[in-house]
Amino acid sequence: MNKLLMLVLAGATSVSFAATPKTDTVAYKAATDKAAAMYKSAKATCDTRSGNAKDVCEEQAKLDQKQAELDATMKFKNDKNSLEKARIAVADARYELDEEKCDAMTGASKDSCMSSAKTLQTAAINDAKAGKQHADVAQTGIDCTTMSGTDKASCEARSKTELAKDAVADSMITTKIKTGLMAEPSLKSLDVKVETNNGKVSLSGFVPSQAEADKAAAVARDVKGVNDVQNSLRVK
Repeated sequence: MNKLLMLVLAGATSVSFAATPKTDTVAYKAATDKAAAMYKSAKATCDTRSGNAKDVCEEQAKLDQKQAELDATMKFKNDKNSLEKARIAVADARYELDEEKCDAMTGASKDSCMSSAKTLQTAAINDAKAGKQHADVAQTGIDCTTMSGTDKASCEARSKTELAKDAVADSMITTKIKTGLMAEPSLKSLDVKVETNNGKVSLSGFVPSQAEADKAAAVARDVKGVNDVQNSLRVK
């Protein structure tokens, strides 16, 4: 395994075991909006170039955007599916950049370059999927990785069933919290975003005062099935 591949895998693995982020949809949107603006600005500078140099410049801008979006996901979202998607997006963007760089080469050098780029992409995607699998095992307690054949198929089916049950339970919790917020005169007109992941509730958005933020958190904690509330509501 070459040194570059080892570095990519090491970095990706560290993401898999990173501390659970505190969900903040407001901060996440601000970060991704900033990433989009930076991409637009960077891409505009590429128009001064031509040929392969322009292509490389544009793909670099795209990779920088996807990396910024991954950083935002890691910092502000508590969603293993979003994390897997963001990491795969980075892997694909990096491959597109490497592919453009390889296009400037010829012969065996180009073939070797393309092969290395594909190896890096495949490894990064597999690692992203492994990170989600690790999170699934931690959530359900069902580990099918050492099984094979019908035993593995049966195990994976049980895991999917448990994950589906958790998703339904989380959806019901979110609905009950939103209903509770609407029943509170001081909260019903506020834009409070509610997300639930395996019984852990995240509140985000803006409220007029800390009293409303505390009240919203209290409403969430009173709902059966909630085992933790992350209050990211901001006073405007």
